[in-house]
Amino acid sequence: MKLRQIEAFRAIMMTGSMTLAARTLHTSQPQISRLIGQLEGVAQFPLFERNGSKLKPTLDGERFYQEVEKTFAGLSSLESAAAVIRSFGRDRLMLAAMPRLAGGLLARAVARFKLEYPDVLVTIQSGNESNINEWVRSGLCSTGLAMLYGQTPGILVEPVITTNCVAVFPKGHRFALLEKVTPQDFAGERYISFPNTSPVRNQIDKIFNEAQVNPIIVAEASLGSSICALVGAGMGVSLINPIAAIEEATLNNIESRPFTASIPVVIGLLFPLHHPQSRLVRKFAQCAREVMEEELSPLCD
Repeated sequence: MKLRQIEAFRAIMMTGSMTLAARTLHTSQPQISRLIGQLEGVAQFPLFERNGSKLKPTLDGERFYQEVEKTFAGLSSLESAAAVIRSFGRDRLMLAAMPRLAGGLLARAVARFKLEYPDVLVTIQSGNESNINEWVRSGLCSTGLAMLYGQTPGILVEPVITTNCVAVFPKGHRFALLEKVTPQDFAGERYISFPNTSPVRNQIDKIFNEAQVNPIIVAEASLGSSICALVGAGMGVSLINPIAAIEEATLNNIESRPFTASIPVVIGLLFPLHHPQSRLVRKFAQCAREVMEEELSPLCD
């Protein structure tokens, strides 16, 4: 049996005539008649009783129609299943980011993604840099947003924006009179540092050593928000990523200036190195890239 024959038979049963069936299928009445003849030949029983131009389904034809409808109902369910798959219905997306990105850029990327795919359940895991890297590396999370200061072995990194660390200081500090802050300007300054285990700490220490500058380290913190809070409390100055500097400026009563030495900050997407990216992950990554490019491009000026 061929699908076109079944469609012709179903159209006749639904419309009551070959002429209307032909219109429904955008073909001719003789073609419908040929298809029914072929189908009866395959079935080896008559489907209709013919009385002039009128057709009446035989008992076998009625029984066959019931089976046809079951098949088309199954096809309809397949169409529904395809629609669910197409829209990622009932899918789950596991994402990872450090707290600042999770509550800012990532949240806005998820909001944009959910406008198009509202049925996807999105879960956000938030943690420190080592947590994020391990969750993505293991495949627990499909993708992550991160600010990177160095290499990330075992992870595929897709840079979106590359910018530089800035100097942060309390309002009223002498740095406010400068257009840019140099390494030499930190000489003798009370300084809030990243811990020794942080990749950015190594870069900053190298810059100060080459400039023969010795800031006075009065505290250490691993998060930009904590560093900004300490700076805002008047404990000292620091060097941090520009996102933290901008977002914490009003909250902690601090200011920032460009730093003349380069401390690159890569803001981008992380993917498991040995896990293929699904269509769902690619769609979300596209939304995340758009949000990051729109919001962070000024940081590259």
